[in-house]
Amino acid sequence: MMCLRIVHLALIPLLAFSGMATAQSLSSASHNPFKKHKYPWKMNITATIFWVGESPSGRNKTHNYSSSWDTHWAKNFGGFDNPDPKARHKTQFRPKAFKPRQNPFYIALPYNDRIDWRKHKPEAKRVIPWFKKYNPKPGKTVCKGRWLQIVFGKKVCYAQWEDCGPWTTDDWRYVFGNRRPKNKHNKGAGIDISPAVRDYLGMKSGDKLHWRFVDFEDVPKGPWARYGDNNPFVHPELDRDLLAKRRYMQYLQKRRDDNS
Repeated sequence: MMCLRIVHLALIPLLAFSGMATAQSLSSASHNPFKKHKYPWKMNITATIFWVGESPSGRNKTHNYSSSWDTHWAKNFGGFDNPDPKARHKTQFRPKAFKPRQNPFYIALPYNDRIDWRKHKPEAKRVIPWFKKYNPKPGKTVCKGRWLQIVFGKKVCYAQWEDCGPWTTDDWRYVFGNRRPKNKHNKGAGIDISPAVRDYLGMKSGDKLHWRFVDFEDVPKGPWARYGDNNPFVHPELDRDLLAKRRYMQYLQKRRDDNS
């Protein structure tokens, strides 16, 4: 009989979260979320600036009143994320006109894991490193809200993935692989950053940065921790990694009980 020791006694309280899971959810939680994954750096990626509430202009025919995952993005954010430096707090990195209801430190990457509200793209389960850990329902995104570490010069910033772009939404070979961005517009831009990220890093559109995915437990506190209904610093229950660990502990307990 396989030995099924509970990983650490300190983790036992995780079992109490939200009561006992159903047999179906326990069986689907067998992917070990305690296993660390090293996310590779994407080096020298051209960044462009975008913002919630942005209107179409020039070659960009897509507005940002909604996002790929939120049809009421501007409303849920709390308003127009004015990119004008004169309209922004210099120390809080947010618009002066209102306190945002979502994290103003956000980015877009050129991939959407969903086909629609009911179905994931066929490669999503295979290429997204954390897909199996979260075991989402069909059509439920596992990309929205994911944290990135961003480096520009000697400054380091953290932000959440909240939209898809620039220009394309199917470039998984770059986002999760080792390819360069396939987009050729705007000097081959491979990431959109919000005004808050821009201001914190001291960047301008067209500058190059380095980025990688990080787990939330590895994100230090900073101005990106202040605001947001979508922010696990503000609402700890949104930490998907912690939820996955709790489900896994329940799974281990059930396996132990079944084999006792």
